[in-house]
Amino acid sequence: MMDFIRKASPFGQLAILLGLMSVCFMAYGIIFQEVFPAISGGYTMLQAQDPSIIKIPSVAAALRISQFFYTFTVFLVPGALFALAMERPAQYLGINRGLPFLQLILSLLILLCSLQLVGASVEWNKLVGFSQKFEEMEKLAERQTKALLVMPDSWTMVRNLFLMALLPAIGEEVFFRGCLQTIVQRLVRNGWVAVLITAIIFSAVHLQFITFLPRVVLGFAIGAVFLVTGNLWLAIAAHFLNNGMQVVLFYLYQNKLISKDPSADESVPVYLAIFSALITGLLIWRLQQRAKQAGYNWKTALAESKN
Repeated sequence: MMDFIRKASPFGQLAILLGLMSVCFMAYGIIFQEVFPAISGGYTMLQAQDPSIIKIPSVAAALRISQFFYTFTVFLVPGALFALAMERPAQYLGINRGLPFLQLILSLLILLCSLQLVGASVEWNKLVGFSQKFEEMEKLAERQTKALLVMPDSWTMVRNLFLMALLPAIGEEVFFRGCLQTIVQRLVRNGWVAVLITAIIFSAVHLQFITFLPRVVLGFAIGAVFLVTGNLWLAIAAHFLNNGMQVVLFYLYQNKLISKDPSADESVPVYLAIFSALITGLLIWRLQQRAKQAGYNWKTALAESKN
């Protein structure tokens, strides 16, 4: 079986990866349909969508547990299983290179500098007319996120940093960048097109279309980090920074340590969005140069993967 996966065409590998994800998703759904009531105090996952029920502590705790297993089961497990079929799994995923300090700093700066462009894309996304169904899905996701981000003490914040920042960063990057982007890159034979396609799929899988474009921008920035360095740890670090900042800002706001609500929408001028895009692009170029100096050239790696 391992040999079959390894020798399959890029299209075949894509089908296998998505098939693994689908099987894991169904397994998660079947298991948690039974488990959720037992850990939530008798409430079903459907009932947990009710705004009045989602605030119940036992339900919020059950949602955190379910989110943990969702990320682990649907993204990390299929990604890890697929990578294990390769001759050198660690090299295939890009987790064999450590964390070069300057590359790490550049990767984090790329994420931070892209945020103004992300903010502007929120407004651009709203220009698209969405049906009431999509708006309701978005509001449900927001309610669930806010319920999970209730943090009365620092221990709760640390727990949320693990459950809502670190684990998703690892699981999603293993699946989307380590596996999916690598396969798509072999399929389309163009690194930047692969980054864009993967970012679009990454955003679509979240099923939050009112914030679809901002997630594409974030996915592209993180995918670019992985493309030019071949180092998944750097992509994980950038992803963790984005998620972790949200957790910390919500904690600071709830405990009245800052006055600015992190969930409030802000208007981003077009010139700031353009400046953000230019600086982010410059930093990606600089990161690529640092990676080359360290001995990694993504174009050479792509050419070798074709052979």
